[in-house]
Amino acid sequence: MLTPQAEAFILEHAGEPHSVVKVAGDASFRSYYRLFAPAGRFILMDAPPVKENSQPFIDITQFLDRHGIPVPRLFAWNLESGHALLEDFGDLTFSKALEAGEEADRMYRRAVETLLEIQATPRDGSCIAHRRPFDRKMLRTEMSLLTDWFIEGIRRTPIPPEDRLRFDRAFGGLLDLCLAQPDLFVHRDYHSRNLMWHGEGLVGVLDYQDAVMGPITYDLASLLRDCYVAWDAPFRRRMMEYWLEGASRRLGYVPESWEAFERDFDGMSIQRNLKAVGIFGRLSLRDGKHGYLNDIPRTMGYVRENLARYPELAELRELLEHYIPAGAEIPPDAGAKRGGGAAG
Repeated sequence: MLTPQAEAFILEHAGEPHSVVKVAGDASFRSYYRLFAPAGRFILMDAPPVKENSQPFIDITQFLDRHGIPVPRLFAWNLESGHALLEDFGDLTFSKALEAGEEADRMYRRAVETLLEIQATPRDGSCIAHRRPFDRKMLRTEMSLLTDWFIEGIRRTPIPPEDRLRFDRAFGGLLDLCLAQPDLFVHRDYHSRNLMWHGEGLVGVLDYQDAVMGPITYDLASLLRDCYVAWDAPFRRRMMEYWLEGASRRLGYVPESWEAFERDFDGMSIQRNLKAVGIFGRLSLRDGKHGYLNDIPRTMGYVRENLARYPELAELRELLEHYIPAGAEIPPDAGAKRGGGAAG
């Protein structure tokens, strides 16, 4: 339901709406509404300032738009009330388009091309993301989500001090691998639920307000090791080859071998997927959004598949086998609540 502040914002910038329809949100405290008003059709973003800082969203939207990235046009905003009036990209996310039978190769080639355009934007200090390094401290904080919110939270399994030290050591080795890569603009959530498909080969990009400067393969790993859509190895290989050709030409990323590139990609995939499992646990316990728990077995499957390829990550593999056993990732009582929250 719209607040009086939201209604006043709409009236000022779009006129009295003919209809207002709430649309699917995300994992944040933001709400979205589709407006049909005298000035046109818009999306209203309602982000309570006490819970959401909208300044990074506004800043990054303006930066990406200046450089031709297909993000929603920003028609009006008020940081004090937490409202923004945005271009309406429709409802057809990549995940929905795939379910409707759209050709995956065509869609994902366009997604890769758009990603390369984002990554090639200038690092000129004009965007807040340029001042937010995705460094060891930040990456390690993300890894703590797995131990604190999923293992000890959802699974209710205490981690003794000696195993905490083992996790620290294992996470440190993984982060060494991730941080050896070049860094550039990272969207941080570049996947099938944050990419819109307009047909005619047009892609729309959403949910970039947490962008940082970080490892070059992060967003590619997010796209191809998607927690919500599973891809087979041949498809991943085709898209990885397509990205690598563009990255070598446009970004100057030329790994010494395909195996070195795979190592960068796989290490980043492991980090991101483990973080996602921790976030899914937090969404369930803290926010009552239990539906994300359904995506954990798939996501942990990616992690196991990747860890099996790298003997130097054996300690992490052993810890996860003990604390998150395959086929029994979600306790039965947590599983009973899986239908109780939005998963999108």
